[in-house]
Amino acid sequence: MTRLQITDDLHALLNVLPSPIANAVTDLNDSDNLLEVILDLGRVPTTRFVDREVILQEKEITRKEIDYVVERIGAFDADNRAGIERTLHRIAAIRNRRGHIVGLTCRVGRAVYGTTDVIKDLIESGKSLLLLGRPGVGKTTMLREAARILAESKRVVIVDTSNEIGGDGDVPHPAVGR
Repeated sequence: MTRLQITDDLHALLNVLPSPIANAVTDLNDSDNLLEVILDLGRVPTTRFVDREVILQEKEITRKEIDYVVERIGAFDADNRAGIERTLHRIAAIRNRRGHIVGLTCRVGRAVYGTTDVIKDLIESGKSLLLLGRPGVGKTTMLREAARILAESKRVVIVDTSNEIGGDGDVPHPAVGR
């Protein structure tokens, strides 16, 4: 059985956040369970973990802080999603009626190697496979690893319009394989 290995490039996500918020996330010292950082205009910044939510600071998010993050990430597509080049992190924008960004949900993207061991025989069989589950249980992570495994022996093409599997930018994340 493959040993689980997790890579999350969390430093890249923290680098696009305003320093007080990034420091507050770091101070919580629970990066393995971190799912999202939420920055909504006029609300306090919050983090979501696997088992809880934590307020990062009592000061409400301002337009300046939202603009700070937006300037440091990739462009938002029509689906209001952006990313950070060569990572699996995804940033979703909430816009007002005039199209201005008023909220950001920064999702931690992780590559977890070894997640498909229990279904490796199904993956290699060439048959169809349906992955179901609630958000955050690892469906996309498993799909990404399945692509990597198949790419070792077959040609694999990934159609990823939301940059969830291969990451953001022109160069796919190494977790998808060749």
